[in-house]
Order: sequence, then structure tokens, then C-alpha cells
Amino acid sequence: MNVAGFTSTASKRPAALFGDGEWSDLPLRMTRSAGCKVWDEQGTEYLDFIMALGAVACGYGHPDVSRAVSEAAERGAVGPLAPVEEDLLAGELRIFLPDMEQVRFLKSGAEAVAAAVRIARVATGRDRVLGCGYHGWLDWCSHEAGVPAATQALYATIPFNDIERSGALIRKAGSALACVVVEPVVDAAPDPEWLASVRAETRRVGALLVFDEIKTAFRIAPGGAAARWGGEPDLTVLGKALGNGFPLAAVGGPAHLMERVSGTWISSTLATEFVSLAAARATLRLIREVHLWEHIGRVGTRLHRGLEGLSSQYPGSVAVRGIPEMCFLRFRDPETSGQVARACAARGLLWKRTAYNFVSLAHTNADVDRALAVLNEVLRLSC
Repeated sequence: MNVAGFTSTASKRPAALFGDGEWSDLPLRMTRSAGCKVWDEQGTEYLDFIMALGAVACGYGHPDVSRAVSEAAERGAVGPLAPVEEDLLAGELRIFLPDMEQVRFLKSGAEAVAAAVRIARVATGRDRVLGCGYHGWLDWCSHEAGVPAATQALYATIPFNDIERSGALIRKAGSALACVVVEPVVDAAPDPEWLASVRAETRRVGALLVFDEIKTAFRIAPGGAAARWGGEPDLTVLGKALGNGFPLAAVGGPAHLMERVSGTWISSTLATEFVSLAAARATLRLIREVHLWEHIGRVGTRLHRGLEGLSSQYPGSVAVRGIPEMCFLRFRDPETSGQVARACAARGLLWKRTAYNFVSLAHTNADVDRALAVLNEVLRLSC
């Protein structure tokens, strides 16, 4: 094995996808993808609901995106000057999120959330950060090995949808708090009253509110979580589906906050390669034309309801979590989740055993029904 830990994306390693067990007959590496299907090294086709960990919402290899990418690559892909596409894309994002008066692009969601935190620290002159959800692997939000204790001490979490405890933690951090970073969906939809409370408490102590919409943006509503559930974030972070599989993320907000980038250093050599920028522009056009969020809502609701039916058939073994646009089954134990994921793969279905599974523009009702049939068969044998 030439890649440390099997693969550079930890969530794609065999143990993450299939749990502990025998992997020899499972799809471990792929050769191509199209629509909502992928093919492994042996040429076996799989119906996919993992969708590149949510990075693809319009389907793999969508022709509109592919054409834009091909044309951008033929123009050289990158150069010494800022590309025209960068400013055009920033303006087009305001069609969806008008409060993003200015934007900064990066290559990954983890980078973009870190940039939002840096901006908040510059704007407030404070160090402490509170978070809710998963915000990437970088030091500012990690308590993993290798992160200095002093850095870890600057970050703590607030509980999702808990108004009383979240408010108490924000008030306790008080004048030391730079920002609160929130994933709007953590295993369930947010309570609008919780978001409103977090908004009020951050304003009370003079901290910023950051929405980490890396997973939710463009899936749940044209204007994201704030448009659907409220919350009025100061800064918003976008990623994953923004480029429909091409590496691009963004942080944005009102000009008076985003101009703070001039008071620090936030830069990435390939943030302005214009292949990903072209992919994102084509993706945004497609999202507007087809009303992507409506399709994902309809197909996702069919999937979610089917999962609820399975949960009622196998009580105590599985429960449904998430929202229709991004949902999963929570199993009674890790062994069962791995057993189910391996059995699904053996039947041509890639189903994530933890959060989240995603529907896309490429998924049809028939695809959902096929997945539910496979899951029913596997659960009947496993539970």
C-alpha cells in the first residue's frame, strides 16, 4: 500500500465505509462515476447514495459542468493573475445569498471555516471559539493528537438544539468569545428558536455567528439554512456541492467584515485556478434552472419516508436520523452498521453506515425504491 492509511480522504477508507471485517470482495477503489452510479476496479456498477461525501448534488459528470471544466482547462487552468471567473462567481453567489457582499475562495471546507474563524478573531480581537457540529480537521477545532493543548483550550462545543445550555456556554465565554460556528443540521433539523437564541446570545456578548453550510448549501433552500430556519449569520461558509465535485469552498459576508482579510493573511495558491471556478458557475446556473433544492426535497422525502418504514419494521435495530435532503440510519451498534454496509455493497448499493447519505439531481424515484428494497432485504437478514 503506497498511500498512508489506505487513502488520503479518511472517510473513504474501508473501515470507515464498511466497518471492521473482511474487505476482499468489497469495492475499495473506483475507476469512474456517472450520474448516481460508480464503477470499481473490476467494472462492477454500484448505485451510490454517498455521493462523494455530499460533494456532488447535480450528479457525477453532469454534462453542463463537464463542458465548462473542459473549456476552462483548455484556457490554461491557472496563471499569475486573478481570473475573471473569480469575481463573476462571487457576484453570482449573491443571487442565492444576498448578504454575502464579499467572498473569499479556498479549496476545501476545512480551510474556509478556518478562514471564517480567523476573520472573526481579527474583527473582535478575541481568541475563544465555540462550535456545534463537524468543522474539519484543522487545529483550531480539533482535540486530536498533535494539536497543542493551548490551541485545544481555545475551542469548546455547544449542544445542538439546546437553548438553555448553549446560551449558558456563550454567556460564560463572554468577552473572550470571538465567534460561534454552527452546522445548521446535526442529525436533525435545527429548532428555529435555538438558532434565534444563539443569534441573540452572540450579539449580546459581541461575538460573531458563523454558519457552516458546507453540507447544506444549495440542497435545502436557495438561500441555505438561514433562509429556511433563520439565524442571521454574520459569516457563511460554503463548500462540497458548490463545485459539484470540483474542489472549491467559500467564506462570505458583509463587506465590513470581509474587508478584515486585509488585516491578516488568508491565501491559497490554487484558490484561483479557474477550472473549479468554472465548475461552480456552471453548477449555480444548473441549480437555478432546475430548482435543484425542489428535486432533492421530493426524492429525499421519498427516501426518508421509506427509511422510517424500515425503522418501524426493525425497532431497536435502526432509527432514522437527519432530514430528507441528507439522512441516514443509526444502527444499534457499529458491528451491525458494518454488516449492513458490506451486505448492501455486495448487492450493488453504496450506503453510508453513518452520517450522511445524499440524494442528487441524478437520483430518481426508481433509484430510491431499489435502495430501499436492498436495505429491507439486508436488514431482514441482519436484524
